[in-house]
Formats: sequence, structure tokens, C-alpha cells
Amino acid sequence: MVSEPDVEDRKPQSDEARSAFSPVGGAEASVAVEDDQPTSEFTIPQGLRIPPAPEDQEPKSAFAPPPSYDARHANGFTPAEGFPKVRLTKDAPWQDRMRTMLRTPVADRPAPEATQRHEDEVGPAVPRVLDMTLRIGELLLAGGEGAEDVEAAMFAVTRSYGLDRCEPNVTFTQLSITHQPSLVDDPVTAARTVRRRGTDYTRLQAVYGLVADISSEDIEISLEEGYRRLAEIRRNRHPYPGWALTAASGVLAGAASTLVGGSVVVFIAAAIGAMLGDRLAWLCAGRGLPEFYQFVAAAMPPAAVGVAISLLDLPDVRASAVITGGLFALIPGRMLVAAVQDGLTGYYITAAARLLEVAYLIVGIVIGVLFVLYLGVTIDAGLNPETAIHSSSRPGVQTMAAMALSGAFAVLLQQERHTVMWVTLNGGVAWVVFGALSVSAHMSPVAATAIAAGLVGLFGQLLSRYRFASALPFVTAAIGPLLPGSATYFGLLEIAQEDLNAGLASLSKAATLALAIAIGVNLGGEMARLFLRAPSTEEGAGRRAAKRTRGF
Repeated sequence: MVSEPDVEDRKPQSDEARSAFSPVGGAEASVAVEDDQPTSEFTIPQGLRIPPAPEDQEPKSAFAPPPSYDARHANGFTPAEGFPKVRLTKDAPWQDRMRTMLRTPVADRPAPEATQRHEDEVGPAVPRVLDMTLRIGELLLAGGEGAEDVEAAMFAVTRSYGLDRCEPNVTFTQLSITHQPSLVDDPVTAARTVRRRGTDYTRLQAVYGLVADISSEDIEISLEEGYRRLAEIRRNRHPYPGWALTAASGVLAGAASTLVGGSVVVFIAAAIGAMLGDRLAWLCAGRGLPEFYQFVAAAMPPAAVGVAISLLDLPDVRASAVITGGLFALIPGRMLVAAVQDGLTGYYITAAARLLEVAYLIVGIVIGVLFVLYLGVTIDAGLNPETAIHSSSRPGVQTMAAMALSGAFAVLLQQERHTVMWVTLNGGVAWVVFGALSVSAHMSPVAATAIAAGLVGLFGQLLSRYRFASALPFVTAAIGPLLPGSATYFGLLEIAQEDLNAGLASLSKAATLALAIAIGVNLGGEMARLFLRAPSTEEGAGRRAAKRTRGF
């Protein structure tokens, strides 16, 4: 007799109750061996032994390279043509070496070779190094240095103290620098704002000397020593007293009036007008007025002296030369050169901000001069454009006047005394070249100005490398004789006489001459580096282009 459970076992099951993976009836299911179970593709292969990590060793980061990785022989993700190897020569100036590093991608930069030792073995105090770097950059930017040169100086300081993966950033009045210790550590960022800006090339030279000493392997500059020297640079007084600056502005205006055909009487009148404008600008500055109103006030006395001379109707005395000489002392050529240089090297935001500042100051000059010229035209002062732009009828006298103009400009820029002679000679050479091209070769004034400014930039860059200093003291004052003072005056006079088309044409020519000066100076500086032994890539590879301009 069959039991009830056996009957239940022999009952046919429905298709829903039978699994598709059930073993076929009558076949014995074999038990799988444990070694034959499916394994993960990340399982360590059989026979490979990995030594256990010591108990005191911390677990490695997921971003750490494997023990078998060697960065020197790594070829992954390398393009077909390969990366050019950067070789930094020790003979090149630190400016060129750091500029090459800035124009190199971060992944291709060589490891920093610290030139300064640290008191402990842990490494430099990162916040203090970044703070001193920002203070150095602040002094350079406040002194009118270009954005790329400021970044190069900041980069030189951080690399000299052994900080790798640092990225400085300069934007007009804002400086910042970021240091990332490693790929897994949080970056450290510091920033600083330039509140006050002034023209003191003696202080600029001192800061360049400090950066050169920090970058040198033969001189040891600790952080404490660096801070002490920075404090001394800030405390140093200007090399020239106030009365010397006022006298220099008068000499500059008188020399400029001689360049456009003025006589001795015109020289004296232009000097008096410029000195009065300088004192009036100092008075406005002491009252806390913005720089715009200081330029408005400084432009009025030279124009008033010119109108007064035209009313006297003196023989062989050109009132236009008096006003032109006063404009030479006010045109912001230094700011214009720095703005164009920043634009040509790829710092477009800083360049746009500086150009806007130049535009505001020029508008202030225009308002001050036009106000006086309108009064002169109203009372029939007899103001007429009777001189040609950059007349060269007296080459010997005008060459001496150009040299005097450059020397006075150097004093106004607070340059060191031993650099005044060099910049004076550079300005005289620039005027001789301009006169030879415009008069003898009958070249257009714009082209002649650009070539002369290019020679100024070339010689200034070479002199700065010889003196291990900034190029600004050797360049800025030397372009003084080339500034478009006459074109600016004629444009303003024609606007005052209600000849708007002719006035705008003269002002456009003045703007073209100013841009020719700025571009020529920058091009001359770039040509000077071709004669210097600068750090470069492997043979066959050229010098890297400026920031953000590598073929895009």
C-alpha cells in the first residue's frame, strides 16, 4: 500500500511550478567545487603573492601612483611629436627664466630648485612665503610694472623658496596666488589689493634687486631678511625733493616747446606755466581730490600762459609752442605703454582697465585746456596752428632739447641718479632717429615714431639686463620726445574753434602716434630678448608665445 506522501510526490506539476533551471529528471546534480565558482575580474591571479602591509603604515590614497610607476620613464598620454623639454639655463636673467616658466603648461614645468635654505627640514612656511610674494608683487604693480613682469617676479620668489605648483594672477589692482601642495591636499590661496599707486622707479629698482638676490644661489635671503628689506624699501624717502620735481616739470615743458620751434622766451613761458600747473595739482592732491581733477587743474595754467602770450602779440613768440610744452608734461605716456604691453602679452582685462584710466586722464586734460581755449577764442586771442608737428628745422638745438626733456622726465619718475644719464642718451638717440626718418627719408610720422620707439625699447631692454634691473626706468622717460603733444594741442584748438572734423582728425592722429610708441617699445623689448641667452626648449623648438596666444 502506497503512503500518502508518495502519492503527492508522483503528482504531475504544472509548467508554472517548474523552474527552467531545474535539473532534468533522472540526472544527478553534481556539487560544484569551490575553486570552480565564478570569480571577479579584479581577483588577484593565482600564484601572485602580495606582501602584507605593515601595521604601522597608513593606508595609501586612491590617487597615489602604484609602486611600479616611474615618472621619468612614463610615456602615457604623450602626443606623437612629444613634449619639448624645458631647460632653464643659469646664465639667463631671472626675468626670462620665470617668463618661460609662466608660458609653459603646469604639467610640463620642471620641479623647482630651491635657492634659499630653510631653518627646519619640514619646508618653508607656506603662508609667510605667499604673503611676502604678494607684498613684492604689490610694490611692483603700484610702481607701474606690467602684469607679466609682476607675475614673473612672484613666480621667482615662490620657486626660490621651494614652493611647487604655484599660480600667480594679476588683474590691474588685484593680486592673488594659489599654491597646491599635492593632488589630494587643499590649495592655499592668498590675495592682496593695491590701494595706492605712485611713480617711484627708485623703489621699483630696489624691489627688483631683492627679487634678484632671492633668486640667486650665491646669496642667502631668509624670510626674516626678506621682510626686513621690504620694510626698508617702503620706508625709503624719494630721492628728489618737491622743489626739484617742480623745476623738472618746468624744464620738461620748456624743452618740449623748443622741439616744436619755440624760442628762449617760449621756453621760459612754458616752464612757468608747467610749474604753476604742477603746484596747483599738488594743492588738489593735498585736498584729497581724485587724479582726474588734478589733471584738469594742471592743464589750465599752461594754456592760460599761452593765451596771455597770444594777447601780447610778441614777435617770434608762438603761443601754440607754450601750450604744447605744457601738454608734454601731462600726457600719460607711461600708463599707455604699460596698457598696450599688457594687451600684447595676453592680459586683456588689465590692459582694458589701464586704457580706461588713460582715457579718463586725457579727458581731464582736454577739459582743462578746452576751458581756457574757449575763453581765448571768445576774447579773440589769435590762436592759430602755426607750427608743424615735430618740426626739425634746428636739429642740433632740438637734439639737446630732447635729451633735456628725457632727463627731466627721469627726475619726475623718481629714478636713481646713475640711470638718468643712460635714459637721457636713449632719448637723444630716439629723437635723432625720428628726425632722420621723417625729414631726410620723408617717412610718415607714424612709421618714424614706431621705429624710434622700437629702438628705445631695444636699448632699454639691453640696458636693464646689463644693470640687472627693470626696463621701465630706461624706456619710459626716453619716449618723452616722441609723445604727440602738438597733435593733441591742434586737435583741441580746432574743436575750440568749432571745427569738429579737423579737431577729431588731429586727435585721431595723436592717438595713432601714441599707439605707435607703445607698440614700438614692446616690439623693441621682444627683439632685445633675441640677442640674449634665454631659456628655451630642445633644439628646433622656438621660444614660447605669450600667455593665451599659442596658436589659438
